[in-house]
Amino acid sequence: MLRLIKNYPLSILFILTVVYLSLFRPPKTELDNIPNFDKLVHIGMYFGMSALLWVEFLRAHRRDQHPPMWHAWIGALLCPVLFSGAIELVQQYATSYRSGDLMDFLANSTGALLATLLAYFVVRPRVFEKA
Repeated sequence: MLRLIKNYPLSILFILTVVYLSLFRPPKTELDNIPNFDKLVHIGMYFGMSALLWVEFLRAHRRDQHPPMWHAWIGALLCPVLFSGAIELVQQYATSYRSGDLMDFLANSTGALLATLLAYFVVRPRVFEKA
Protein backbone atom coordinates (compact mmCIF):
# COMPACT_ATOMS: atom_id res chain seq x y z
CA MET A 1 0.00 0.00 0.00
CA LEU A 2 2.81 2.41 0.83
CA ARG A 3 4.41 1.63 -2.54
CA LEU A 4 1.20 2.70 -4.30
CA ILE A 5 1.07 5.93 -2.32
CA LYS A 6 4.74 6.59 -3.12
CA ASN A 7 4.39 5.84 -6.85
CA TYR A 8 0.96 7.40 -7.47
CA PRO A 9 0.48 10.34 -5.06
CA LEU A 10 -0.98 12.77 -7.60
CA SER A 11 -3.29 10.12 -9.03
CA ILE A 12 -4.66 9.35 -5.58
CA LEU A 13 -5.32 13.05 -4.92
CA PHE A 14 -6.93 13.39 -8.35
CA ILE A 15 -9.18 10.36 -7.73
CA LEU A 16 -10.27 11.78 -4.37
CA THR A 17 -11.04 15.09 -6.09
CA VAL A 18 -13.13 13.31 -8.73
CA VAL A 19 -15.07 11.50 -5.98
CA TYR A 20 -15.76 14.83 -4.27
CA LEU A 21 -16.77 16.55 -7.51
CA SER A 22 -19.02 13.64 -8.42
CA LEU A 23 -20.92 13.61 -5.13
CA PHE A 24 -21.27 17.25 -4.02
CA ARG A 25 -24.29 19.35 -4.91
CA PRO A 26 -23.17 21.66 -7.74
CA PRO A 27 -24.34 25.27 -7.67
CA LYS A 28 -26.48 26.64 -10.49
CA THR A 29 -24.45 28.73 -12.94
CA GLU A 30 -24.73 30.19 -16.41
CA LEU A 31 -22.72 27.23 -17.68
CA ASP A 32 -25.80 25.05 -17.12
CA ASN A 33 -27.30 26.73 -20.21
CA ILE A 34 -24.56 25.40 -22.51
CA PRO A 35 -25.76 22.15 -24.09
CA ASN A 36 -23.68 19.12 -23.08
CA PHE A 37 -21.15 21.21 -21.17
CA ASP A 38 -21.25 18.66 -18.36
CA LYS A 39 -20.23 15.94 -20.83
CA LEU A 40 -17.10 17.93 -21.69
CA VAL A 41 -16.36 18.23 -17.97
CA HIS A 42 -16.75 14.45 -17.61
CA ILE A 43 -14.41 13.82 -20.53
CA GLY A 44 -11.87 16.20 -19.02
CA MET A 45 -12.05 14.69 -15.53
CA TYR A 46 -11.51 11.13 -16.71
CA PHE A 47 -8.98 12.17 -19.35
CA GLY A 48 -7.00 13.81 -16.54
CA MET A 49 -7.36 10.81 -14.24
CA SER A 50 -6.28 8.28 -16.85
CA ALA A 51 -3.47 10.47 -18.18
CA LEU A 52 -2.10 11.02 -14.69
CA LEU A 53 -2.22 7.29 -13.96
CA TRP A 54 -0.33 6.61 -17.20
CA VAL A 55 2.29 9.27 -16.52
CA GLU A 56 2.93 8.05 -12.99
CA PHE A 57 3.08 4.43 -14.19
CA LEU A 58 5.57 5.31 -16.92
CA ARG A 59 7.63 7.38 -14.46
CA ALA A 60 7.71 4.51 -11.97
CA HIS A 61 8.81 2.01 -14.66
CA ARG A 62 11.05 4.14 -16.87
CA ARG A 63 14.13 2.13 -15.94
CA ASP A 64 12.51 -1.28 -16.52
CA GLN A 65 13.67 -3.09 -19.64
CA HIS A 66 10.22 -4.62 -20.21
CA PRO A 67 7.64 -2.90 -18.00
CA PRO A 68 4.37 -4.77 -17.37
CA MET A 69 2.26 -2.77 -19.83
CA TRP A 70 -0.83 -4.83 -19.07
CA HIS A 71 -0.73 -3.31 -15.58
CA ALA A 72 -1.03 0.14 -17.14
CA TRP A 73 -3.88 -0.90 -19.42
CA ILE A 74 -5.80 -2.28 -16.45
CA GLY A 75 -4.87 0.49 -14.01
CA ALA A 76 -5.16 3.47 -16.35
CA LEU A 77 -8.02 2.42 -18.65
CA LEU A 78 -10.13 -0.38 -17.21
CA CYS A 79 -10.09 0.84 -13.59
CA PRO A 80 -11.16 4.44 -14.41
CA VAL A 81 -13.97 3.12 -16.62
CA LEU A 82 -15.20 0.75 -13.89
CA PHE A 83 -14.72 3.51 -11.30
CA SER A 84 -16.85 5.88 -13.35
CA GLY A 85 -19.58 3.27 -13.62
CA ALA A 86 -19.53 2.82 -9.84
CA ILE A 87 -19.69 6.59 -9.31
CA GLU A 88 -22.70 6.85 -11.66
CA LEU A 89 -24.46 4.08 -9.69
CA VAL A 90 -23.71 5.83 -6.40
CA GLN A 91 -25.07 9.08 -7.84
CA GLN A 92 -28.23 7.30 -8.95
CA TYR A 93 -28.97 5.35 -5.79
CA ALA A 94 -27.27 7.18 -2.92
CA THR A 95 -28.00 10.83 -3.68
CA SER A 96 -31.24 12.66 -4.24
CA TYR A 97 -29.66 15.59 -6.09
CA ARG A 98 -27.53 13.72 -8.66
CA SER A 99 -28.64 11.17 -11.20
CA GLY A 100 -26.57 8.42 -12.75
CA ASP A 101 -26.54 8.91 -16.50
CA LEU A 102 -25.45 6.54 -19.25
CA MET A 103 -24.21 9.48 -21.33
CA ASP A 104 -22.02 10.61 -18.41
CA PHE A 105 -20.59 7.09 -18.23
CA LEU A 106 -19.87 7.16 -21.98
CA ALA A 107 -18.22 10.58 -21.64
CA ASN A 108 -16.09 9.26 -18.77
CA SER A 109 -15.08 6.23 -20.82
CA THR A 110 -14.27 8.44 -23.80
CA GLY A 111 -11.97 10.60 -21.65
CA ALA A 112 -10.13 7.55 -20.29
CA LEU A 113 -9.79 6.04 -23.76
CA LEU A 114 -8.46 9.28 -25.29
CA ALA A 115 -5.88 9.63 -22.52
CA THR A 116 -4.84 6.00 -22.93
CA LEU A 117 -4.36 6.35 -26.67
CA LEU A 118 -2.34 9.55 -26.22
CA ALA A 119 -0.22 8.05 -23.45
CA TYR A 120 0.43 4.75 -25.19
CA PHE A 121 1.20 6.07 -28.66
CA VAL A 122 2.81 9.46 -27.88
CA VAL A 123 4.10 9.58 -24.30
CA ARG A 124 5.27 5.95 -23.84
CA PRO A 125 7.65 5.93 -26.85
CA ARG A 126 9.27 9.15 -25.61
CA VAL A 127 9.75 7.79 -22.10
CA PHE A 128 11.31 4.55 -23.27
CA GLU A 129 13.39 5.85 -26.19
CA LYS A 130 17.08 4.97 -26.00
CA ALA A 131 19.15 7.75 -24.52
